[in-house]
Amino acid sequence: MDLEVSPALTIPSSELGWRFSRSSGPGGQHVNTSDSRVELSWNVGTSAALSEGQRLMLATRLGRRLIDGVITVAVSEQRSQLRNREIALARLSDLVAEGLAPEAAPRRATKPTRGSNRRRLAAKERRAATKRQRKRPSAE
Repeated sequence: MDLEVSPALTIPSSELGWRFSRSSGPGGQHVNTSDSRVELSWNVGTSAALSEGQRLMLATRLGRRLIDGVITVAVSEQRSQLRNREIALARLSDLVAEGLAPEAAPRRATKPTRGSNRRRLAAKERRAATKRQRKRPSAE
């Protein structure tokens, strides 16, 4: 089953590598016999689904997660291997989509409005008056 990241990008199932192992933690009698932990790996460096620009973008944005150009997602949340496989596919899809998303426009600095400035100063004045009321009257 191919993994659709976006309408423009689909990762063929032949490029996805699966590994299964036993999950850690409690689980009763069933735990020692089922390989429910899932590791899904995908080689970004050799993938035919990516253009050179996309490959470069993923390498820079997901650099810390890549090991020799391979991205790996491990899931052992559910008791069912099938459910863990679905979660792993969703996580990989989200990671790749996030890595290929266009950068947000830079924030443009703005000045506070005259009204907001007045409100801020009025609130400061009220606070200062409250604190002045707490003082002991001076003996004059």
